[in-house]
Amino acid sequence: MSNPRVLCLGEVLFDCLADQLGLKLEEVKSWTPYPGGAPANVACALVKLGTPTGFIGSVGEDAPGTALVELLQQVGVDTTGVQRHPTAPTRQVYVVRDLGGDRTFAGFGKYDTTEFADTRLQAEKLPHSLFQEADFLVLGTLELAYPESEKAIHRALDLAEHYDLKILLDVNWRPVFWQDTSIARQKIQETFKRVDFLKLAKEEAQWLFDTSDPGAITYRLDSLEGVLVTDGENGCAYCLGENEGKLPAFFIPVVDTTGAGDSFLAGFIHQVLEHGIQGLSDPETAKRIVTYASAVGALTTIKPGAIASQPTPAEVEAFLASNQPA
Repeated sequence: MSNPRVLCLGEVLFDCLADQLGLKLEEVKSWTPYPGGAPANVACALVKLGTPTGFIGSVGEDAPGTALVELLQQVGVDTTGVQRHPTAPTRQVYVVRDLGGDRTFAGFGKYDTTEFADTRLQAEKLPHSLFQEADFLVLGTLELAYPESEKAIHRALDLAEHYDLKILLDVNWRPVFWQDTSIARQKIQETFKRVDFLKLAKEEAQWLFDTSDPGAITYRLDSLEGVLVTDGENGCAYCLGENEGKLPAFFIPVVDTTGAGDSFLAGFIHQVLEHGIQGLSDPETAKRIVTYASAVGALTTIKPGAIASQPTPAEVEAFLASNQPA
């Protein structure tokens, strides 16, 4: 296996999706577990697109943890950076869905959010060798909510800076993961000055910047090479270098939106590595990169689950050949 070009640090977990649509948590009769967790989704999608990728995170020494590690390995993700915790359980998230398939995080079952293995990621155990060879580090913000994993995030940022990796932060705001949401915004904003690329959902952009205009966000932070703002069925907007644009979404029958944003992000990184960072300075190349990313995201919504539905390069190319954004 070639050395990972991208490192995705964060949570891998089971999304337990409600089998019945349009019901509240206590009304749901049965659930189906799907492997997920935003950084793990991105890692798997990248590997399926042909970019060698490693995952860094912590799972329990339990059956769900073993199943998730085996899945990552089957997909072809490098698991050198996976830590196993002897007592903390692997996280499972309960997800209810509305009649349109859109999901809402509904809780963690019998455990408190601080009890799971992903909160125990050890900074001192991060493998330096992975950072020496990689080009990109992809992070979420959920690990900032817990003291141990927060230290690991800052250690990973130090290593990425030392070895000159590009750093991409996907805000992925999930209040249910935070015990104290009042400190969340401050911790997330402090991380912005250490990253090169920022990906936000429109609501996250409004929350953190009072605007969803990627150009305005880039101008305000002044250290970024790119900002991506996604807005589901309304498409996305971007500011990459000097190039700004908006793209409508592809019109496609949606089954499950879980992981669509993660696949979009994987498509973006895959294309940046194919074209080179300098490709972002060309308006047509920048637009092509974001269009490709949008297609990868769209294709992920036509089947349930975040990882099982991720497309191959051939599927993306065939889709792009026969579809234009709506």
